[in-house]
Amino acid sequence: MSILLEVRNLHKTYRKQAGLFRQRSICALNDVSFSLAEGKTLAIVGETGSGKSTLAKLLVGIEKPDSGEILLAGTVAKISHYRQYNHMIRFIFQDAAKSLNPHQKVGQMLDDVLRFSTVLDSHQRRQKIRMTLKQLGLLDEHSEYYPHMFSGGQLQRVALARALILDPKLLILDEALTALDPSLRAQIVNLLLDLQQKSGLAYLLITNHLRLVKHIADDLLVLHQGMTLDYGTTAQVFSHPQHDYSRKLINSVTA
Repeated sequence: MSILLEVRNLHKTYRKQAGLFRQRSICALNDVSFSLAEGKTLAIVGETGSGKSTLAKLLVGIEKPDSGEILLAGTVAKISHYRQYNHMIRFIFQDAAKSLNPHQKVGQMLDDVLRFSTVLDSHQRRQKIRMTLKQLGLLDEHSEYYPHMFSGGQLQRVALARALILDPKLLILDEALTALDPSLRAQIVNLLLDLQQKSGLAYLLITNHLRLVKHIADDLLVLHQGMTLDYGTTAQVFSHPQHDYSRKLINSVTA
């Protein structure tokens, strides 16, 4: 199984104002390394301020690391070439409703993604939109709906459609399942697992929902204050955490 994403020794520091003439450095990521194979799920967990969101921003090209490398399918990803690899790596935000334009129909939204990132003609784009909606359990007529006309679960599927319409290899889910009620979360998780099985899609799951991690993640990385504390298979980290912080996180679930 080939490695899809490889992160090598990522560092990221922010400068914050600490008074009128002084600045202080905040290390958001310190020497973070990991890899993710095709068709696998890696969960990244840690409290607020651990570096999870910073890592997501670096992976999708919103920000640039101070040092270290991000490799996609063996090629170093450069922030200046983001459009070249936005087919490969897509991002789903925590709140699906807020990430969708309320004044735009779903079909227009999906068509914009295809017009910006592909050379498909209008007929091919319509076919692709129809196929993607169907794949996610939505109907053709949903392309004429505005976001406010959908239920919460349907909105999550629309957000997934927008991410998946370019046939990416990797999907980053940044707390995207946390706010859903348990039955809805189970539906979306089953849909994600089904898509993964059929297409070999890889997931990077950023969450603090440890029960979800135990259920769907192959590997687990625990971040604390920008540093990797534990990293290995999910079963291994759950059964033999190396650090007290990881132990407390896991005990809060298994207790």
